[in-house]
Amino acid sequence: MSLIHMTAGDDLPAELPGTGSGPVIVMVHGFKYAPGHARECPHRHIFSLTPERDCYKVVSWPRGLGFDGTRPDEGLAVGFGWNARGSLWRAYREAARAGAALAATIDALRAAAPGRPIHAIAHSFGARVVLSAFARLEAGALDRVILLAGAEFGHHAARALATPAGRAAEIINVTTRENDLYDFLLECLVAPPARGDRSLGLGLPIGANVLTLQLDDPDTLDVLACAGFAIAPPAARVCHWSPYTRPGALDFYAALLRDPGRLSLARLRAALPERTAPRWSRLLPEIRLPLPTGRKASF
Repeated sequence: MSLIHMTAGDDLPAELPGTGSGPVIVMVHGFKYAPGHARECPHRHIFSLTPERDCYKVVSWPRGLGFDGTRPDEGLAVGFGWNARGSLWRAYREAARAGAALAATIDALRAAAPGRPIHAIAHSFGARVVLSAFARLEAGALDRVILLAGAEFGHHAARALATPAGRAAEIINVTTRENDLYDFLLECLVAPPARGDRSLGLGLPIGANVLTLQLDDPDTLDVLACAGFAIAPPAARVCHWSPYTRPGALDFYAALLRDPGRLSLARLRAALPERTAPRWSRLLPEIRLPLPTGRKASF
């Protein structure tokens, strides 16, 4: 099986599963999960090929990302668990500490699988974990990173992206106006690192290696459908888990991580809308503004 489960602070297994030349994809969960928890253990839920819990927000990340044993080059999936239980403030602090453990795991993976691309995909506070790891990593340690409804501030993200590892990685910031309430609560409840700082839901700092993609925008979904990625439209006005639970979303992320040449940031940027819709535009549709130019090009 091309899947290993790790908890922050664990050492890698002595031998990694034999997985050919495929990528290493590190998966990082968000708030309320904790390895070993009776109901919210990520290794038995979203990091499992067969999740034990029947819940609308529990789908198999590794299976959705192509780790099903059907291809010789599927690579290695690494479920990285950390203790995100307790209060919002405790989980936010713990995410930064988990970032140091994640950096050590990535360094160990590079040593054990030299020459293979290492990617990361993270949801919610998992985005803070990954961004916190950048300061402890060398340039090129991570190739491509997908942040799903990331629960972090732009100032912290900018500092992470200014590191050697951050400048060398490609960052895809998946946002959705379904997550506006959660972004707003983060800004209200957690002290920002800088006055007036906003969450990643309003976009990462602009850069050649950074792309923000609004997954509930109809024009964006049309562009992706024309490229062969049929992602279901949002079913709710408010949902924190939509970026990975909507049918077709994980298939798209699998392609982003497995075929970065076809889905380069330049090609995505040329085809997708230039700006995201304003905050609250799903809850208050009358303030929604048309995105400039809509679909600009095809893949």
